[in-house]
Amino acid sequence: MLDSIEPSPRQDLDLKQISELNYIGGAPDTSALIKKEFVDFRVDEELGFPLSHDGEHLYLRIRKTGLSTVEVARRLAEVSEASLSDIGYSGMKDKRGECTQWFSMPFSRTEEERLREIEDGFIEILDAERNSRKLRIGSHKKNRFEILLRQCQGRKFVFEERLDLIKTSGVPNYFGSQRFGKDMSNLTQVMQLFRSEIEISASDRINVKARKKRSMLFSAARGYLFNQVLSERIQQKNWNQFVPGDVLNLAGTNRYFLVENGCWDDKLQRRLDSFDIHISGPLAGVQDPREKYISNDMAARLEEAVLVKFQNLLCGLISFGLKTNRRPLRFVPENLKWNWLTPEELKLQFTLPRGAYATSLLRELCKISSFGNTGIEL
Repeated sequence: MLDSIEPSPRQDLDLKQISELNYIGGAPDTSALIKKEFVDFRVDEELGFPLSHDGEHLYLRIRKTGLSTVEVARRLAEVSEASLSDIGYSGMKDKRGECTQWFSMPFSRTEEERLREIEDGFIEILDAERNSRKLRIGSHKKNRFEILLRQCQGRKFVFEERLDLIKTSGVPNYFGSQRFGKDMSNLTQVMQLFRSEIEISASDRINVKARKKRSMLFSAARGYLFNQVLSERIQQKNWNQFVPGDVLNLAGTNRYFLVENGCWDDKLQRRLDSFDIHISGPLAGVQDPREKYISNDMAARLEEAVLVKFQNLLCGLISFGLKTNRRPLRFVPENLKWNWLTPEELKLQFTLPRGAYATSLLRELCKISSFGNTGIEL
């Protein structure tokens, strides 16, 4: 049923593109090109847990070049004669790049000699370990990036000033354009789904492909709403400053807490300034009555003032029973370094926590065009 949904015209939704969201340092007037060569965009995934070294699941650390994560998973399913749903991976990695990530598959020890069937010029096995459980989405800890910016246009000191700002202020934790699909197609599809008010059939509820597509569309809707709240807080210059009623996130965790009215003090401010804690924003949906960490006071009024403008998306998420959640409004790149290889080539190295987008960092630095899509800002 979900496959029959056709995107409606984008103009009906009056959607904001990523480039229209607010910047912490104002919209950049510098520019650069990425991904001219696969090796210009390198990502290395780090797992967030130790492997048991025993069990029915074989974990493979794979370097893929010019392939999507799903394309690699299909190759593993073919070799292992398993279904695609049996292949585990923690996150999606860029197709146009050289990316290292972990996969899992049910594979007996007697068949391990067949692993070399997977390798070719686009897939290389770097490591193989056993584990007792399948690899799940979101189970990695961080991603290390090495990105070469080519054809840099603008003064060198302007690039470096913006990089220094990123170091000292952090980066708005926007969901990147990948979340919304080409030309915001995921949002047009989810709006068609909401407007149709269709009932998901029993077959769709058990169909893996249909469930994954529906989840992707819902994630796009929630990501879009989150981005609008974050953009408004940047406009109000409180995206990284506490306002009464804010829900705080403990950096590097999924833990949140509230501060009682009048109890914000210098100690908490220092923790916020040192990136030990972050302000959070809403992932919209149905409020669980058992949820303890709900924004209130000024923070709640700010969030509601933004969300009320998007009743179609908000009501759709509620009608399908999506539960609310929270997400930090910023992230801080670890070990951010840069090096000018030539006057027009800038190499960046940094590490990001799970869920943070490299494109959100890059948009604060300069206007980015991707090779093959010159002029299209990410």
